[in-house]
Amino acid sequence: MVRPLGELENAVMTRLWRWNRPVTVREVLLDLSAEREIAYTTVMTVLDKLYRKGWLRRERAGRAYRYAPVSTREAYTASLMNDAWATSDNPAAALVHFFGMMSAEQREALRDALRVAGPDSRSGTEETPHPPTR
Repeated sequence: MVRPLGELENAVMTRLWRWNRPVTVREVLLDLSAEREIAYTTVMTVLDKLYRKGWLRRERAGRAYRYAPVSTREAYTASLMNDAWATSDNPAAALVHFFGMMSAEQREALRDALRVAGPDSRSGTEETPHPPTR
């Protein structure tokens, strides 16, 4: 089961997914500082925790690390949706309720996704994330 990201973890991961390149603690700190008061050590701790949870990979860059996501936001979202659906005692009813909440644009995106996935496809083009559980 994939655990949802916390508020600060999500803010950090959103940046890393958007930038789509390895980044340093300082880069994340500078961007986050535009929205909130935050310490360098807090950002460093969050990045380290995300690395240890399996969401990020890191590489040495001198005395620091550069961090990059292991998978995409879309794969993370799909995994959360799959976990939520799997908890239902009646998956068909859960889907009916879910579809009922969708906008016309979301239903059209769903139809497009089903056409891409095809009738025999179990997943999309990439693996859903499965970080190690601790």
